[in-house]
Amino acid sequence: MAETAVSESSLKVALTERLKATHVEVADMSGGCGQSFTSLIVSPEFAGKNSLKRHRLVNAALKDEIAQIHAWSAKCQTPEEWEKERAATGGNDGPPLAGTAGGKVDGVLKQAPMDAGRTL
Repeated sequence: MAETAVSESSLKVALTERLKATHVEVADMSGGCGQSFTSLIVSPEFAGKNSLKRHRLVNAALKDEIAQIHAWSAKCQTPEEWEKERAATGGNDGPPLAGTAGGKVDGVLKQAPMDAGRTL
């Protein structure tokens, strides 16, 4: 499989297709370089599975994509769990953002790609 750039939209499409997700939110927390993502995944595939099994399912579905990035976190819920949480929070749920500053990893700067011919 040829490597393509991992993005919020490519992860959302992959999760929706591969896990039959009914709702997916993905946030790039890396400041735009595409190396750190967090997500909220709502799928009926999670029913009857504990947290570890849900995360293993997600990691297996995104094996190629996860191999290309530095950090990944996921909040995995069934549609029923998601609806219950939305009702409790007034719809203010979403991907986990703990350890971030405004949804971005603290200290990460957006940098231009390195020139391939450049020497250090």
